[in-house]
Amino acid sequence: MVFTVAVPGFLVAACSGQAAPAAQDAPASSAAPVSATQAPVRRPGSALAAGLLTQAAQAAVLTSYQGEEIVSHWGTSGGTVLVSDIWHVSGGQTVTRTLDAGIYSSSEPYLSSDTDGQWPEGVLGVTTQLVRLLEAHYVVAYGGAGSADNRTAQIVEARRDNGSLAARFWLDDATKLPLEREVFDSAAHVISEDVFINVRIGNQARLAAPASGPADPQGPWTAPLPARQLLALRARGWLVPPQLPGGLSLFTGAQTQTSTGTVLDLGYSDGLSVVSLFEQRGNLAAKLAGWQKITVAGHIIYAAQPDLRSLTWSSRGMVYTVMADASAQTVDDVIGALPHDRPPGFWKRMSRGFSRLASWVNPFG
Repeated sequence: MVFTVAVPGFLVAACSGQAAPAAQDAPASSAAPVSATQAPVRRPGSALAAGLLTQAAQAAVLTSYQGEEIVSHWGTSGGTVLVSDIWHVSGGQTVTRTLDAGIYSSSEPYLSSDTDGQWPEGVLGVTTQLVRLLEAHYVVAYGGAGSADNRTAQIVEARRDNGSLAARFWLDDATKLPLEREVFDSAAHVISEDVFINVRIGNQARLAAPASGPADPQGPWTAPLPARQLLALRARGWLVPPQLPGGLSLFTGAQTQTSTGTVLDLGYSDGLSVVSLFEQRGNLAAKLAGWQKITVAGHIIYAAQPDLRSLTWSSRGMVYTVMADASAQTVDDVIGALPHDRPPGFWKRMSRGFSRLASWVNPFG
């Protein structure tokens, strides 16, 4: 996820003096409806579809490729588009050059977080970890043959337990690299459409990579921590929820030391939606340039302009920042489940009013 890389430094800068914000399967069919009183009975996923997704995640690591990734997202505040050139060397580094990403744009190439090839970001977010989560939360099914970027492809669908379509993937026939992905909300609206175009494979990709050494702007982030180490941080006052609403599970996390203290970067997903939650001790500055106050799930928080997909607030001495590639409902549910300071109650406001009135009557009292 390209836009996640640029956050930590920006987040810290936003806060004043402290924290910042088998046989071939048939095409897909509907699954059994969800019971209101019983746990859903999930139909078994397609072995062919699962195998294709696994190959796609592996191809993102083992194949040398170059291409242009266009990530489009639609929400209540409008649409956003992220355009990036990507180069990857088999089993090695991934270089990303973001061309248009709003406030996170950078015309200079930079090394992605998988600088040694051990933690690849994947093409269109298809990684081994996310494929496992996808298969745990959705029914994956083979959708037939198709095409994308003028290349023949195999289609894999992900369906919810009630049978509704949650996502569709187009995987390149020759390499199994993901070429296109559509994600749908529960009302069958497309909320994101991502494409990987102008794809070059093998030696062509390596020769086209930038000659100059890329810069790494994301700071000294450590390798992802095991789940047990992340959850152990709860005993030291960190939140680190193991789950978030919408079936989002903690699947990765890291920490770094900055001039303003430790920052945790926690990743949650169900295989499709991805939410990054940043925690840092401190309080937000009184004014945040480039951010505006909005109300989400009944709480007043700050949203980064122009896309309003980066959300931050402070509560009980901790700054929380959420970046979400998810539906509006999922974002609302996540924000509502995290800690917030309660607004002053009626009698507290009244007592403050009486105190101000008393000071006017007796300014020396």
